[in-house]
Amino acid sequence: MFFIKFLLSDFKNFFNIDPMRKEPEIKIDKPIVMVGLMGAGKTSVGRALAHKLGMPFVDSDKEIERAAGCSVVDIFSLYGEQEFRRVEQRVIFRLLDTPPVPKVLSTGEGAFITPEIRKRVLSQAITIWLKADLDLLVKRTKFRDTRPQLLHTDSKKILAQLIDERYNTYAMADITVETLDENLRKTLVKVTDALQQYLKQKEEKNE
Repeated sequence: MFFIKFLLSDFKNFFNIDPMRKEPEIKIDKPIVMVGLMGAGKTSVGRALAHKLGMPFVDSDKEIERAAGCSVVDIFSLYGEQEFRRVEQRVIFRLLDTPPVPKVLSTGEGAFITPEIRKRVLSQAITIWLKADLDLLVKRTKFRDTRPQLLHTDSKKILAQLIDERYNTYAMADITVETLDENLRKTLVKVTDALQQYLKQKEEKNE
């Protein structure tokens, strides 16, 4: 397991990033799977990372909605979480195997918690956990109505409970990047740096 913690300075220092910074050459031959709680930035960061690497980006929740013909909220409401997890597993397995295999896949917050999915992505992909603190998650999910767990309830209480229940499992991901209330560009720099270091370490280990 590989753990990297990157901490950035305040947002005001964003423009101090070296414009002459040499971008790392990153060669990927397998999927990259983004994991973490809602509001951590899996979709926005994942899409930006895919663009940077010249790879396709896929959001598993969007693919589930396409397959089911209704929203995630509706699936939970009409069929329950157990049925949603069944569909989610089938869709994620298909996405992992669908060419082109190198891609960035953003997953729902419960996907990596499912043992079968976790086993598959840990063996078949590079997993990146975007770790965010409670206040940031509350801020980012405050006005969202797309997460069934947070509807008509105390979102801060639910998110705190999910942090307690799930962060130890998320920590099993290959790479951990701590995110702050920061510009997307800064988070992307942290993720690409962490990915480059992870690949370098793997290469050195195999030499």
